[in-house]
Amino acid sequence: MEPQATENPEMKPQVNASKRKSEIDEIAAKVVQAAYAVANTLGVGFLEKVYENALAHELRLLGLRVIQQAEIKVRYKGVVVGDYLGDLLVEDTVLVELKVARTLDDIHRAQCMNYLRATDLPLCLLINFGNPVVEVRRIAHKMPKE
Repeated sequence: MEPQATENPEMKPQVNASKRKSEIDEIAAKVVQAAYAVANTLGVGFLEKVYENALAHELRLLGLRVIQQAEIKVRYKGVVVGDYLGDLLVEDTVLVELKVARTLDDIHRAQCMNYLRATDLPLCLLINFGNPVVEVRRIAHKMPKE
């Protein structure tokens, strides 16, 4: 009689966390790929909304679910104290914040981190279309461990 394989309950969360991190990274990679496609096609000089629409379209062409101007509610002790709009929410998992700026600043990173805390999402991609080479920053919050 062969021994039966038993699941180690301590390993299961790690496997799930690793799989979840892999899914998040895959979505993020597709967003970055799409951002480069948009930047290469449109170049520099458009308003943020143009890049948002183009990136949303490119992501949908890749088969991803995208919500433009995703509502973000900030709560304090159970009461909504602020409403914001995130540029893109991809697959209900990755927030994308777009900029058209000479350079990304600490305030842009803080904005992303605040959005992540408000939504409890794991990742925000901060993408700047303000230069000839698109700039991407990953801001993580409660990302699953590998």
